[in-house]
Amino acid sequence: MEQQIETLQQQLKQQEKLASLGMLSAGIAHEIQNPLNFVINFSKMSNKLLGDLTDIVEDNEDKLSDDDREEVEDIIADLKENMGKIVEHGERAISIIQGILLVSRGKEDEFLPTDVCKLVKEYVWLSYHAMRANHKGFNLSIHEDYQEGMAQVMVIPQDLSRAILNLMNNACYTVWHKSQRAEADYTPQVTISVKSADGNIIIGIADNGEGMTDEVKQRLYENFFTTKPVGQGTGLGMAITRDIIENKHGGKLSFESEEGKGTTFTLTIPTKR
Repeated sequence: MEQQIETLQQQLKQQEKLASLGMLSAGIAHEIQNPLNFVINFSKMSNKLLGDLTDIVEDNEDKLSDDDREEVEDIIADLKENMGKIVEHGERAISIIQGILLVSRGKEDEFLPTDVCKLVKEYVWLSYHAMRANHKGFNLSIHEDYQEGMAQVMVIPQDLSRAILNLMNNACYTVWHKSQRAEADYTPQVTISVKSADGNIIIGIADNGEGMTDEVKQRLYENFFTTKPVGQGTGLGMAITRDIIENKHGGKLSFESEEGKGTTFTLTIPTKR
């Protein structure tokens, strides 16, 4: 009993720490978004000015030597390409920030039309980069298969993003943990798929990590059950994930796992409601 109380206290402390980090992340995201907007807007304005400069050069090309004209054209082309990259990556950063703000401030149980492929991709890569930041030198191969042309569907985006993040975090952890003891030829891999079939959105997250024992399979959705060391897992993630998929979205969360080989989670979410 004393051990259980101590474990519970550690988990509650971890939850409190995560809540504080969530608020801090939202504040940081909000503050970063404003300067990013300036970067993107001024890049677009500069791109328009480059267009004006191109027109001026073309109107006066007879006054330039062939070498000068070619050099000016090359410089303008490089500047346009650079401006395009600034806008592209700035908008990518804005998209990530909006996702963070959505998770921290989204209205509870509010269904919104959502590009599920885009949402899944964002949180898969957020989890990957977080794992890389926490475990120096760690890497893995991510294989992605997103169905093209999928229409937006009504989901609770801040909840679905939590579910994806939970599953991807677990996948990253298990392949990392296996890599600590595996043979040199082991390559950590996670495979992501999103498709539409039979009135459902089907999301798959598969890893080639450690897999689950029979005991873990039976206790997977128990509150406060975790296979991670104290302080690294709360034991709530899978219970929350199943609640999000099955109770809030009326879908199904299933898994297949083989000890030593890996695990595949499948999220099935109805598109009609």
